Formats: sequence, structure tokens, C-alpha cells
Amino acid sequence: MTTLLQVQNITKKFGGLTANNDISFEVKENEILSVIGPNGAGKSTLFKMISSFLPTSSGQVLLNGERISNLKPHIVARKGVVRTFQETTIFKSMTVRESVIVAQHLRAKASLAGYFWGTSAAHRDVEDFGSYADELIAFLGMSAIADEQASNLPQGNLRALGIAIGLATDPKVLLLDEPFAGMNHDETMTMVDLVRKVRDERGVTVLLVEHDMPAVMKISDRIVVLNFGEMIAEGTPREIQNDKKVIEAYLGSADDEIGI
Repeated sequence: MTTLLQVQNITKKFGGLTANNDISFEVKENEILSVIGPNGAGKSTLFKMISSFLPTSSGQVLLNGERISNLKPHIVARKGVVRTFQETTIFKSMTVRESVIVAQHLRAKASLAGYFWGTSAAHRDVEDFGSYADELIAFLGMSAIADEQASNLPQGNLRALGIAIGLATDPKVLLLDEPFAGMNHDETMTMVDLVRKVRDERGVTVLLVEHDMPAVMKISDRIVVLNFGEMIAEGTPREIQNDKKVIEAYLGSADDEIGI
């Protein structure tokens, strides 16, 4: 498989605290790669640097060989690396369909003035955005709730809407921050199938941070493990389950938390 995203010697320091130290790994095209680790391991900081919400102290992130680290987040998103958030940042006063339409602003061809004056380019954008929103909503199995206000949605549907909003930007890499948080087993398995569908049918590479280890072991092609800001392991789910450093990092937790 072709390498799509490269994390090269990433370090992040906050004063005297090193949150991430010299982390390197690659993400292959059409892969689902999970980043795991105990609380405080540096997972969220790493995600913020990959999506350029935080600058690196040293090291770089490359997309198709082009450096994207330390650019403006909207520029990184436009290049194809799009992040969803642990706290579901949805336009809660809008419907599902309206939320997905608004999320497509990165693809707009008309200018802001064009929207104000109602130019033909703006009208074409509005038509295209509506059609694409309907396509994504149907793809994710949400057509029945397309006109439901986002604030009324249960957790599972909110997470699915977050993915729809991410997909609306036509990402090459979708970064999912704890997509299974707060879900029961059935909801989690539904979301696992949904994320796989995004990879298999839309061709989107997925990088996710998650604490739900059974879900991680089920969905991941490969796993990267952090502990105290250091990368301590990388491998397939089976390799990670049997890695002594990983088991030691999770000591004090029930064995089934890391899928053993």
C-alpha cells in the first residue's frame, strides 16, 4: 500500500513539559490506524499537531510528501486532512441536512460577495451542496432523520453526523477523536461498521484516537501505542495484544481493556 501520511519525529513541548517526544509513524492509503494509550499519554496533542490545530516544537507531518504541519488548520483541511472532535461540535440549531450543507464551505466556488448578490456560481454551489448532502446522508443511513434538528439527536446519530460533516469536505484522511465514546455495545458496533464503510466504499483513510479497546481491536489494520508522550509500540492488533510494553503500560487496568 502507498504511504499517504507521514509523521516524522514529532515533538511537542509546553514549557518544561514534553507532551510528545520524537514520534514517527506512517499511515498507508485506505488504512484504518488507531492511536491508543492510557490517559495523559499524549494522544490528543498528537492529533492536534497532525491536523495543525497545534504547532509542532520539532518534526513534521507530510501528506503525499508535502509538509502540512504548522499550516493554518483550514489550509490543512482543504488539502485533505480533516478532523472530527471528541466533543461533538455540531450546528445544533440546524437540521442534519443543513449541517452537512454548511460543512461544504471549503469546496465553494463562489466568493462571499457572490453569495451576497446571488450570482449563478453561488446558485450552482447551493444546488451541488444540497445534492451532495443528500448523497452523504443516504450513504450513512440517515435519510429518515435528515430534517431532524441536530440538538434532538441521540449520541450515536450525533457521532454519525460528525462523520458526515467530515466527509462533506472530501477528505483524503479523516481523523476521528474518540468516535465510540459514550456509546453502548450495539451503538459502538454500528459505528465500527460505519467507519469501515467510509474506508471501504468512499476510499477515505482513517486515523482514530480511541479508549474503547474491543472496538479498536476489531476495526484497526494497525495500532500505534503512546505512553507518557513516547511511542512504545506499533503493529497489528494481534501484535499489540501480545506486546509486553503495552501490557505494562496498561497495568492496573482490567486485562480486557486492551483486548487480552
